[in-house]
Amino acid sequence: MSSVAPDLGADLDALLASRLRRTLQGSVLEQRVATVVFDAGHSQWTVELDRGRGRVRRGAAVRPTLAVRGSPGVLADVISGRASGVHAFLHGQITIRGDLGLSLQLDGLFEDDEATRPVQFPRAKEVLAMGVRTAYLEAGPPDAPPLLMLHGLGATNASLLPCLADLARDHRVIAPDLPGFGQSAAPPVSYRPAWYAAWVEALQHELGARRAILLGNSLGGRIALEAGHTHPQSVRGLVLLTPSPAFRRLREWVPAVRLLRPELANLPIPLSHRLVVEAIRGMFSDPDRLPKPWYDAAADECVRVFRSRAHRVAFFSVARQIYVEDAYGRHGFWDRLPGLQPPALFVWGDRDRLVPASFARHVANALPEAGSIVLEDSGHVPQFEHPVETMAVVRGFLSGLPS
Repeated sequence: MSSVAPDLGADLDALLASRLRRTLQGSVLEQRVATVVFDAGHSQWTVELDRGRGRVRRGAAVRPTLAVRGSPGVLADVISGRASGVHAFLHGQITIRGDLGLSLQLDGLFEDDEATRPVQFPRAKEVLAMGVRTAYLEAGPPDAPPLLMLHGLGATNASLLPCLADLARDHRVIAPDLPGFGQSAAPPVSYRPAWYAAWVEALQHELGARRAILLGNSLGGRIALEAGHTHPQSVRGLVLLTPSPAFRRLREWVPAVRLLRPELANLPIPLSHRLVVEAIRGMFSDPDRLPKPWYDAAADECVRVFRSRAHRVAFFSVARQIYVEDAYGRHGFWDRLPGLQPPALFVWGDRDRLVPASFARHVANALPEAGSIVLEDSGHVPQFEHPVETMAVVRGFLSGLPS
């Protein structure tokens, strides 16, 4: 991959200092305080971020906020802006430990000239949508059809990186951290699907992305469906990767769960890295398909976000809403589903333990015109477990959408 001369790896400190002077001011990291270690094996560099100022020194900090490891050539390519850190991560050329969200925000800041950076490389930005500070990645041609990606419960926009890397070739991809998750703010709100749908429309308005395609995984799929219901004129199509519908059975505990207050999560909740890794592995049909560094990076991010009281409350608010949502009746999910207007594609995993593929037949009864695919030997996160097959199905659906 790298075309960088070997001796450049030994001078990464000068390269880092040069890029930091040019990029921190006015960026999403302008107010950030953090310590980042770039580890090239035999040599390490520490970058200290302090509210718009950056300082580089040789050596590694003991407990950095973020550690990025790779060969000298790959690190130099990413820092110089010749390569995307996202693409390098997905191809196993770098590993991330610590603040995964910070690593995504750093990617895209290291370039001489924004105009020379390939448009498919993601750029980290922030916007106020419905009064909520929303962190997001944007990639792809700015004049291409907009496509908004929505991640699942407990995840961040990093969970959709394979989709972003593929679709940014010919779409304007916008991948936010949902309110309550990742780098976005966690306001004290209901976190009902209707609230999220209103936020989606506000985000589309702020970013000039009306008539967007919505792609959602799990919770993100449920939010996309609600957005398709409440403002169909703003939604060109829906790509729903294992979307979480309302429970049809096992509802006997709904009255008790309604009494539980999410504010109980104000209390600290111990969450170990090992426990989170095991929980994430359980989302896949064959967990060993994914490299261990990906699990470590995702678990680090989950543990980090869970340290925030407001984000813990948001997590439990959303989880509670998923379970207690009405299945039937005037506002019930399944009675409303036949009224969905935008074209939709549902993608299920036949070994999904969270959203069983058996929901496919219920969706087919409600929406006989919608596309529905059940991927074999697939769990809850098909974009990582079967990226080639998933993106082939997604692109097949997108190619048939009316312009």
